[in-house]
Amino acid sequence: MKGWERGALRAMEFVAQPALAGAAFCLLALGVVTWLPALAAAAIALQDWRRDGGGRPFTGTLRAFPRCWHALWKDALAASSLIAVLATNCLFLLGRGSATAWVLLPVQFALLAALAVYALSLAAAAAVGTDDGFRRRAAVLAFASPRRSLVLLLALLLVPPAMLPVPLGPPLLGPTVPLLLALSLHAPLNPRKPA
Repeated sequence: MKGWERGALRAMEFVAQPALAGAAFCLLALGVVTWLPALAAAAIALQDWRRDGGGRPFTGTLRAFPRCWHALWKDALAASSLIAVLATNCLFLLGRGSATAWVLLPVQFALLAALAVYALSLAAAAAVGTDDGFRRRAAVLAFASPRRSLVLLLALLLVPPAMLPVPLGPPLLGPTVPLLLALSLHAPLNPRKPA
């Protein structure tokens, strides 16, 4: 194979592998509270692909799901309940015209944004290791640096609309591209050496 052909195949792999992990995520996230373990399972498959070049993110996601479900089912239940409460609060406050409602509405959106960034970071931290400190590592990844938090939040907000031109882009690549960003921030493949 010539150099340009190898490069073209490698470029297509950078679209195909996250899309396959996204397809497995969509399949596993059909349950109401399975979205967080499914996201962590996709993170494990994508981390294996990033580290080893393994080309099986769909089956890797399906294989990692039981382990992620066991580690994260309580977190998924709490996060799903919190999302339901915050969404209900937002709908209630949007129906009110008072000044208090307009003050409380941005607070609800900020809490939803913080929850989304933490869930993304929790999935990335679970992919690196599900030992006892992975929740603390997720909190550090999500909130220790305001710049990193903003980058993760912008990725969560901007990637799904940016994938609209790609057929089935938002459901397949919408969760996995921000996940790849979180993985690269949490566990870079080429860590910087101190000067």
